[in-house]
Amino acid sequence: MDDFKSDFIDFMVRSEVLSFGDFTTKSGRRTPFFINAGRYRTGEQLGRLGEFYAAAIEQTWPSDVDVLFGPAYKGIPLVATTSIALAALGRDVGFCFNRKEAKDHGEGGSLVGAPLAAGDRVLIVEDVTTAGTSIRETVPVMRDAADVVLAGLIVSVDRQERGTGPRSALTEIADEYSMPTRAIVTLDEVVEHLRGRKLDGRVVLDDETAGRIAAYRGQYGAS
Repeated sequence: MDDFKSDFIDFMVRSEVLSFGDFTTKSGRRTPFFINAGRYRTGEQLGRLGEFYAAAIEQTWPSDVDVLFGPAYKGIPLVATTSIALAALGRDVGFCFNRKEAKDHGEGGSLVGAPLAAGDRVLIVEDVTTAGTSIRETVPVMRDAADVVLAGLIVSVDRQERGTGPRSALTEIADEYSMPTRAIVTLDEVVEHLRGRKLDGRVVLDDETAGRIAAYRGQYGAS
């Protein structure tokens, strides 16, 4: 596993973004793990988060990206911090995000940031995609603004569970929009890195919880 991946997993735990226990997802599934990007709360955390996204983008999209797009609302700080991190690496990439409701005064419209132009290669930046709903909502908004090219989608964690069918949401989106998708880390990598290992003096993921994750994957995991 790349060092930045293991560092990212530790970073999520220390930021209380990645938790283990007993949770219920929006879809109603009982899950032994939960990822809540809303728990990134400080400037230092947000700055480091952008660096992790930038590192993954450098691996998968070393070129051919003109604009980063962040679906409202959680995608908004993600594209801002990621564009700053990329600029520090010498790549000055524009960023854009959508409003939930179109503005009917001032400059108007539903998009904010770098104006989209025909042929722009747009990379979508999300936190976690479970069913792909936000992607399917925002792609038409982008395409209404300009005839853009979808460069791909990057998320923080691939939960590796079924989307609307037997395959994962990332695989479904990749096929539906003919674009590459990437996660900084997968659930398998999270378990591999944390199981039985002490972090700051405590075992974050013990064998019992790892077994519950395996059972969850058996029930809801993607084929």
